[in-house]
Amino acid sequence: MSDLLDRVRTALADRYAVEREIGQGGMATVYLAQDLKHDRPVAVKLLHPHLAANLGPDRFLREIQIAARLQHPHIVPLYDSGQAGDLLYYVMPYVSGESLRQRLEREAQLPLDDATRLARTVAAALDYAHRQQVVHRDIKPENVMLHEGEALVTDFGIAKAVSVAGKETLTRTGMSVGTPAYMSPEQAGGETELDGRSDIYSLGAMLYEMVTGVAPFTGPTAQSIIAKLFTESALPLHERRDAVPEWLERSVMKSLAKAPAERYGTAAQFAQALTWPAGGSTPPGSPAGGTVAKSIAVLPFVNMSADPENEYFTDGISEEIINALTKIQALRVASRTSAFAFKGKNEDIGEIGRKLKVATVLEGSVRKAGLKLRVTAQLVNVADGYHLWSERYDRQLEDVFAIQDEIAENIVKALRVVLSEEEKRAIEKAPTESVQAYEYYLRGRQFFHQFRRTGIQFARRMLERAIEIDPKYALAYAGVADCCSFLYMYWDGSNANLESAESASRRALELDPELAEAHASRGFALSLRRQYSEAQGEFETAIRLNPKLYEAHYLYARACFQEGKWEEAVRHYEDASRVRPEDFQALLLMQAPLKGLGRSVEADAAVRKGLQVVEKHLELNPDDARALYLGGGALIQLGERERGLEWTERALAIDPEDPAVRYNVACAYAFLGRTDDAIACLEKAVEHGFGHREWLENDSDLDSVRDDQRFKALLSKM
Repeated sequence: MSDLLDRVRTALADRYAVEREIGQGGMATVYLAQDLKHDRPVAVKLLHPHLAANLGPDRFLREIQIAARLQHPHIVPLYDSGQAGDLLYYVMPYVSGESLRQRLEREAQLPLDDATRLARTVAAALDYAHRQQVVHRDIKPENVMLHEGEALVTDFGIAKAVSVAGKETLTRTGMSVGTPAYMSPEQAGGETELDGRSDIYSLGAMLYEMVTGVAPFTGPTAQSIIAKLFTESALPLHERRDAVPEWLERSVMKSLAKAPAERYGTAAQFAQALTWPAGGSTPPGSPAGGTVAKSIAVLPFVNMSADPENEYFTDGISEEIINALTKIQALRVASRTSAFAFKGKNEDIGEIGRKLKVATVLEGSVRKAGLKLRVTAQLVNVADGYHLWSERYDRQLEDVFAIQDEIAENIVKALRVVLSEEEKRAIEKAPTESVQAYEYYLRGRQFFHQFRRTGIQFARRMLERAIEIDPKYALAYAGVADCCSFLYMYWDGSNANLESAESASRRALELDPELAEAHASRGFALSLRRQYSEAQGEFETAIRLNPKLYEAHYLYARACFQEGKWEEAVRHYEDASRVRPEDFQALLLMQAPLKGLGRSVEADAAVRKGLQVVEKHLELNPDDARALYLGGGALIQLGERERGLEWTERALAIDPEDPAVRYNVACAYAFLGRTDDAIACLEKAVEHGFGHREWLENDSDLDSVRDDQRFKALLSKM
């Protein structure tokens, strides 16, 4: 063993300082090393020498090049690969934490919420990879890392690379590609042309083990496990664990079907099945009152491209149309969150219009093939279902900005909205001259909307890539600033994030002083640096440039509350709520400054109104942790303590490591007088990166624990 370690150290000495062995699997030995060029810890994985000898470097490196192109927040990326003498190696980031295997060895059966959440995350990563024509072939607990509560899939492409060595080589070396306990029947049977349904089987087997504590099939040897795979059916989950919901058992057993055609067709469908019970079906007959005549919802356009990966582009076009229409003062536009809640749902246009309280709905599709683009759009009158306008655009990809402008202009004409010259310029302004930069920007926005730590981090990388292509892309700089600000506020209160938010927002304004989003991002960054006077000027400029920019009002209100200016906070929360009536955050957060002002009757009214909004939101977005914990806090304040506690603990189950979730659950515990639980949650929130000291100092929800010495000690550390 030490001889091999010495060989690895010598062979890679010019690029990596190899420290020690940290693991061993069926295909590779793993070493902890330091990347000398980039000064970062990495995992160097050395293919077992007998495999390397039979495989050959050209074939190995050619196969894993495909995996190297995968970029997803729940996939551990491939940094490097190569040959050093007779050694074949590949390099990935060193992920601190533990593998799913290690957690299963410690806990055996996981809480059902944890198991399904992790399975959904892995399914999202698999769905992305399958759309890039990459099948993992070795999904198992050892290849899922758990980092800060998130699942990260590792070793994409490695099993495929080894499999091309051929069945004869694998038999001779005593190896098999894949792990018998998680292999699909077709893989165990020696089929080489596998599709994504093989990975779905493996994920189902892994979820089965997370729920029951054992794999579907076990045995003393690989051969005995494979024999059972073909001749037996897995025991139902409820026979191995009490109180397993019927929907979960049905979903897992479908994924474990012997025939690929009987499983879920895509990993996304499997993930959806694992979220179904939380959402249920939307009750019919929602009230249709309050519809505004000149109002519109832009539904997410349907991706008609041959490559499903283009969904980010399709979603992005829909979002950009929403953003353009929002700049028109005479038009009320449903928010992205509300409109995108109907994505993938075959719901009647009239019903959608009634639920969103809009008079018109825009729907469409996008087909992107190379540099060619086909976009169809139709504007539908909710009242009678008739088309007010429709068009098909067959253009080049570089015309995407012109297409979006024309759609916005035709909507304006159809609804007979009169535009000011300023509004005309706003909707015609192209954000960048580079379509490639724009595509990276859209990728970033797609993950930004997940509002999870890994999603925000990945969004930042995509936006920075857009800036590399177009260094004058002001909107991308504003996006980077927002990513850094939110990371600082909720997940990583480091000076590095604070400085990055400041510099990116400053650069956005240098490039485009008339961009409202840039001023809002700048105000947000400055408020986090406690430069309140400068932040106020930026927010007010953003509102002057675009009075309907929700983020400007909402973030301004938060900054005022943070500074202790409660009157101003209430006013700006009210403005935010007027701009986006379907948003629950401003209404529910408004109660804190109202209470601080002694206006308890108004505070209760805001909470009741906010609760009505959040309940409607949860009908369409049942897994929104933020809606659950803010709504749960509202219920507790209104006396519905049991139901409120259930909501907050559901939020905690969805995202137990998220500092923002922990903080808000702490507020609920404090209100209920559960001081020890509140302090423990606050300590966990700060431990995981919550760095917003001013919020702790001013939040009336924490009044019951404010005199506790542990709370004071926590504040002193921040």
